[in-house]
Amino acid sequence: MVKIVDFKTRENEMGEDFNVLILEGGLETVRSEAGNLYFTARRAGVPCTFTQERCQELIGEELPGSIRKVPCEPYEYSIPESGEKVILHHKYEYQNAPATVEDHVFSEDEELVDE
Repeated sequence: MVKIVDFKTRENEMGEDFNVLILEGGLETVRSEAGNLYFTARRAGVPCTFTQERCQELIGEELPGSIRKVPCEPYEYSIPESGEKVILHHKYEYQNAPATVEDHVFSEDEELVDE
């Protein structure tokens, strides 16, 4: 399950405004490069046709599905807290239903290993 936690208004290539619902997945435990554990949650934005008022009403709603890490073309990202710029090779996308049985059984971070 994912939850709608916010929305943003963005501008398309033609200069028109549209709204994006911000979805957040469940709690995850991650190990930092320094070896410390911390909690986080994946977030993804999904464009919608709703007004700002309707987007505001939808905050808190839960949807079936998950947020998946997917590879993409490299892009520069500024870390908001520090301003440090990094190059990322992935993005997060909302997936409303498993595409295959394997997607349902295995997460994107797990691999099948022949022994």
